Amino acid sequence: MAKRAVTGLAVVVLLLATGVAAQQDFFRGFGRRVAPRFPTADSFDGAFNFCRGMFYSDRREPGGQGWWTDYPDADLNFSIRFSELTKARVSFMPGGEPNHLVVRLTDDALFQCPFLLMEDVGTARFSDEEVNRLREYLLKGGFIWVDDFWGEWAWAQWVEEIHRVLPPEDYPIQAVPAGHPVYRTFFQLTELPQIPSIAFWRRSGGATSERGSESAVPQMYSISDRLGRMMVVMTHNTDIADAWEREGEDPRFFYQFSPDGYAVGLNVVLYAMTH
Repeated sequence: MAKRAVTGLAVVVLLLATGVAAQQDFFRGFGRRVAPRFPTADSFDGAFNFCRGMFYSDRREPGGQGWWTDYPDADLNFSIRFSELTKARVSFMPGGEPNHLVVRLTDDALFQCPFLLMEDVGTARFSDEEVNRLREYLLKGGFIWVDDFWGEWAWAQWVEEIHRVLPPEDYPIQAVPAGHPVYRTFFQLTELPQIPSIAFWRRSGGATSERGSESAVPQMYSISDRLGRMMVVMTHNTDIADAWEREGEDPRFFYQFSPDGYAVGLNVVLYAMTH
């Protein structure tokens, strides 16, 4: 298990916020399927939008739902925490719900999103048009974080697809060492925590590695441009976003995983937005 990565003050803030969140309709976490919220002409108001990338999956992974994985509750909960725990200006709808968005990889709206999350990417197959658009997006300053893909098969499939976008001879995948600034952008992290899905955690009696010995070690990888700017972050063998999605569902899961999950999320997003 990862060591506690969040300061005592931050833990207190999160716990207090959870008490309030339990009374709000925005904080859900019970695995629901809703229609994606696509961008409109009024979606971008200059504040932060949590953008999620939509893609086609050509197969299924145990516990995965393709691009839908952890949607929309991870997006909602993270957006609220981001607004609470930082000074970032987050976009909200008139009714008070975060203005999170689902973006097709060929949509021009992609270029309005300086940050893009994609989950279960070990099942992704990009069209040639998507490959070209993603390359253009990244080289123009975009940032992608991929999360919640486990084991060798998922890794191999994702690497095959991202190498179509960013050829490895020019843009190699590199491990992110624990001393990298992304680990201390906001919270001090000593390592990448391994966070399982809540369903696996319950079913296994508290285990964290969803593919046994094959996925025993969580690792953060990255791809940078020729100037050293990080364009892609990959958190492999961990499900960081489930710590956001499920925070209000089970107090035991929250105490064990959500503080670390938010610490990673806030660090990655703030690093992406400031570098």
